[in-house]
Amino acid sequence: MATQSFSARWRTEVLAGLARRSEATGTTKSRLAERYVEEGLRADEHPGIVFRSGPTGRRAALAAGPDVWEVVSTVRGTPARGDAAVAAAAEVLDIETGQVRVALRYYGAYTEEIDERIRRNAEEAEVAEAAWHREQTALA
Repeated sequence: MATQSFSARWRTEVLAGLARRSEATGTTKSRLAERYVEEGLRADEHPGIVFRSGPTGRRAALAAGPDVWEVVSTVRGTPARGDAAVAAAAEVLDIETGQVRVALRYYGAYTEEIDERIRRNAEEAEVAEAAWHREQTALA
């Protein structure tokens, strides 16, 4: 990935906060600032999308709802298609159809990122299920 330098003037308070957050997370100030700018740009382009931290890293999510990958997986998992799939996913997730559409628009822009999340989640579920089966065998 190509990079370029960018010079900017920041308020002292912003830089102090960036330094504190950088130290707390063990992330360089430069990388942290880049993440904040990138996520801010994405959030501006996709109103209703926020970014959350978790054990698997940062991920796109609905501001008042599940992660984007969860919405996409739910839409794919319904036998319905088109608007019916949107309505079915909204019902399953207990969110509005508009929120499903927000997640799908984000998915359209960042398909590879969300597909990778879905793939990793499926792998983790398989590992957890295998562990559960081993535990059940030990208890038998």
